Amino acid sequence: QVQLQESGPGLVKPSQTLSLTCTVSGDSITTNHYYWGWIRQPPGKGLEKMGVIAYDGRTYYSPSLKSRTSISRDTSKNQFSLQLSSVTPEDTAMYYCAREVPAQGGYLEVWGQGTLVTVSS
Repeated sequence: QVQLQESGPGLVKPSQTLSLTCTVSGDSITTNHYYWGWIRQPPGKGLEKMGVIAYDGRTYYSPSLKSRTSISRDTSKNQFSLQLSSVTPEDTAMYYCAREVPAQGGYLEVWGQGTLVTVSS
Protein backbone atom coordinates (compact mmCIF):
# COMPACT_ATOMS: atom_id res chain seq x y z
CA GLN A 1 0.00 0.00 0.00
CA VAL A 2 1.51 3.27 -1.14
CA GLN A 3 1.46 6.12 1.31
CA LEU A 4 2.66 9.69 0.95
CA GLN A 5 3.31 12.13 3.77
CA GLU A 6 4.05 15.83 3.42
CA SER A 7 6.26 17.64 5.92
CA GLY A 8 7.62 21.12 6.33
CA PRO A 9 7.04 24.48 8.00
CA GLY A 10 3.45 25.64 8.32
CA LEU A 11 4.38 29.31 8.29
CA VAL A 12 6.64 31.11 5.83
CA LYS A 13 7.39 34.81 5.64
CA PRO A 14 6.79 36.77 2.45
CA SER A 15 9.72 36.80 0.01
CA GLN A 16 11.17 33.65 1.55
CA THR A 17 11.32 30.16 0.04
CA LEU A 18 8.70 27.56 0.88
CA SER A 19 10.20 24.09 1.27
CA LEU A 20 8.22 20.88 1.63
CA THR A 21 9.18 17.21 1.53
CA CYS A 22 7.08 14.21 0.61
CA THR A 23 8.10 10.87 2.10
CA VAL A 24 6.89 7.86 0.15
CA SER A 25 6.38 4.38 1.59
CA GLY A 26 5.18 1.23 -0.11
CA ASP A 27 6.73 2.10 -3.48
CA SER A 28 9.96 3.48 -4.87
CA ILE A 29 9.99 6.89 -6.50
CA THR A 30 12.22 5.36 -9.17
CA THR A 31 9.57 2.83 -10.19
CA ASN A 32 8.96 3.01 -13.92
CA HIS A 33 5.81 4.66 -15.21
CA TYR A 34 5.04 6.85 -12.22
CA TYR A 35 5.48 10.55 -11.69
CA TRP A 36 5.47 12.26 -8.31
CA GLY A 37 3.86 15.61 -8.03
CA TRP A 38 2.91 18.61 -5.96
CA ILE A 39 -0.56 20.12 -6.00
CA ARG A 40 -1.94 23.00 -4.00
CA GLN A 41 -5.32 24.44 -3.14
CA PRO A 42 -5.62 28.01 -1.86
CA PRO A 43 -8.51 28.72 0.50
CA GLY A 44 -11.77 28.85 -1.42
CA LYS A 45 -10.13 28.02 -4.74
CA GLY A 46 -9.55 24.98 -6.91
CA LEU A 47 -6.67 22.56 -7.16
CA GLU A 48 -3.53 23.65 -8.99
CA LYS A 49 -0.89 21.18 -10.12
CA MET A 50 2.49 22.75 -9.57
CA GLY A 51 4.81 20.21 -11.12
CA VAL A 52 6.08 16.66 -11.12
CA ILE A 53 9.28 14.69 -11.02
CA ALA A 54 9.40 11.54 -13.08
CA TYR A 55 10.76 8.15 -12.08
CA ASP A 56 13.97 8.99 -13.98
CA GLY A 57 14.37 12.44 -12.45
CA ARG A 58 12.93 14.55 -15.24
CA THR A 59 10.87 17.48 -14.02
CA TYR A 60 7.86 19.26 -15.47
CA TYR A 61 6.42 22.47 -14.08
CA SER A 62 3.26 24.48 -14.43
CA PRO A 63 4.04 27.39 -16.78
CA SER A 64 2.55 29.86 -14.34
CA LEU A 65 4.85 28.75 -11.52
CA LYS A 66 7.90 27.56 -13.43
CA SER A 67 10.06 30.56 -12.63
CA ARG A 68 9.62 30.05 -8.88
CA THR A 69 9.34 26.27 -8.54
CA SER A 70 11.88 23.52 -8.13
CA ILE A 71 11.19 19.84 -7.48
CA SER A 72 14.01 17.52 -6.49
CA ARG A 73 14.40 14.08 -5.01
CA ASP A 74 16.50 12.01 -2.64
CA THR A 75 16.28 8.44 -3.83
CA SER A 76 18.21 7.14 -0.80
CA LYS A 77 15.40 8.40 1.43
CA ASN A 78 12.60 7.79 -1.08
CA GLN A 79 11.59 11.43 -0.80
CA PHE A 80 10.89 14.25 -3.19
CA SER A 81 10.78 17.91 -2.34
CA LEU A 82 9.22 21.18 -3.41
CA GLN A 83 10.78 24.60 -3.24
CA LEU A 84 8.74 27.68 -4.10
CA SER A 85 10.68 30.92 -4.01
CA SER A 86 9.65 34.53 -3.43
CA VAL A 87 6.39 33.59 -1.78
CA THR A 88 3.54 36.02 -1.18
CA PRO A 89 0.32 35.66 0.84
CA GLU A 90 -1.29 34.40 -2.38
CA ASP A 91 0.82 31.24 -1.98
CA THR A 92 -1.07 30.37 1.18
CA ALA A 93 -2.65 26.99 0.50
CA MET A 94 -3.00 23.34 1.34
CA TYR A 95 -0.09 21.60 -0.32
CA TYR A 96 -0.40 17.97 -1.37
CA CYS A 97 1.98 15.46 -2.84
CA ALA A 98 0.67 12.69 -5.03
CA ARG A 99 1.59 9.82 -7.31
CA GLU A 100 0.63 10.40 -10.93
CA VAL A 101 0.04 7.86 -13.66
CA PRO A 102 1.06 9.61 -16.88
CA ALA A 103 -0.21 6.75 -19.00
CA GLN A 104 -3.67 7.47 -17.64
CA GLY A 105 -3.67 11.09 -18.65
CA GLY A 106 -1.97 12.30 -15.52
CA TYR A 107 -4.37 10.65 -13.14
CA LEU A 108 -3.38 11.40 -9.54
CA GLU A 109 -4.14 8.08 -7.96
CA VAL A 110 -2.57 8.33 -4.50
CA TRP A 111 -2.46 11.48 -2.37
CA GLY A 112 -0.89 12.57 0.86
CA GLN A 113 -3.11 14.09 3.51
CA GLY A 114 -1.85 17.57 2.75
CA THR A 115 -0.21 20.26 4.80
CA LEU A 116 -1.34 23.85 5.29
CA VAL A 117 1.25 26.50 4.54
CA THR A 118 0.50 30.07 5.48
CA VAL A 119 2.53 32.95 4.09
CA SER A 120 2.48 35.80 6.55
CA SER A 121 4.82 38.16 8.33
